[in-house]
Amino acid sequence: MTMSELRTKAEHTEAILRDRRVAVVVNTRSRRGRRHYFEVIEQIHNLGIEPLAELSVYNPKRLRDLLDTALATKPDLLVVGGGDGTLSSAVRHVAHRDVALGVLPLGTTNNFARSLGLPLDLAGAIRVFATGKVADIDLGMAGDREFANLASFGVSVEVAGKVKPWLKRVLGRPAYPLTALTILPNHKPFRAYITVEGQRHELLTHQLNIANGRFHGGWQVAKDISIDNGLLVAYQLGSGKKLRLLGETLLRATTGRWRSLAGGPFVVGREMYLETDPPMAADVDGEVRLRTPITLRVVPNGVRVMVPASFEDR
Repeated sequence: MTMSELRTKAEHTEAILRDRRVAVVVNTRSRRGRRHYFEVIEQIHNLGIEPLAELSVYNPKRLRDLLDTALATKPDLLVVGGGDGTLSSAVRHVAHRDVALGVLPLGTTNNFARSLGLPLDLAGAIRVFATGKVADIDLGMAGDREFANLASFGVSVEVAGKVKPWLKRVLGRPAYPLTALTILPNHKPFRAYITVEGQRHELLTHQLNIANGRFHGGWQVAKDISIDNGLLVAYQLGSGKKLRLLGETLLRATTGRWRSLAGGPFVVGREMYLETDPPMAADVDGEVRLRTPITLRVVPNGVRVMVPASFEDR
């Protein structure tokens, strides 16, 4: 479907609020999904919404099929509950389609929900489906793979594979930087080369992120980036100096503090070509499948979402 075939956002919002054609998919393997599934369904019914489909996903391998099943009911709003990996899969399903994604923040870090300015409590997030509006936000592309939040390279790829599920359940967001602290002592820095608009940038680091959204690890990266500004932002954590990165990681684990991008090294652009020495795996919204060298770009207004009425839609 082309952009010209989509309803206007105002028409789409009106249809959701009037007709309430909603389908619901909840990942019950997520940190909070299993505990809150029936609460989610009850609260949606309390809004006067009778979903066209109510699907729970216990086996992650069935997620894509169940998203297709939900979309086959032709909803105006596809409500999806889970962590950022689940929501990234949902984003890929609704991208460029005349259906909006409704987000239930049921994960550990909820980066996507935070970037949309959604309430992180379930009641507040669900209330948006009856009081919010349809907005269109940017879609990231890593190679031919869509992403909502972040492509990362370096120590975080190892962290994603080693963070313990029980630690995420107990600690939530701090589980990631605390796991990083156990990996960093033996981690070797790498060189990254980022080409943007003909200019090549070189850096030595343990960690490189290329972000579409505003949040990473559940904490705000900076106030001066957005999920709706048509740009990707590449930034490093620390530098090639391991002690500095250890200090910054510990600071984030204990306080969540982060400086604005305006005060540190970063690269901004609509398209970036990334090379690394040595070649490295890419963690794209929690899935490790691609490797460098890789081209990353942004598709402005590539996906529709249901957001609070106060969200600044550019």
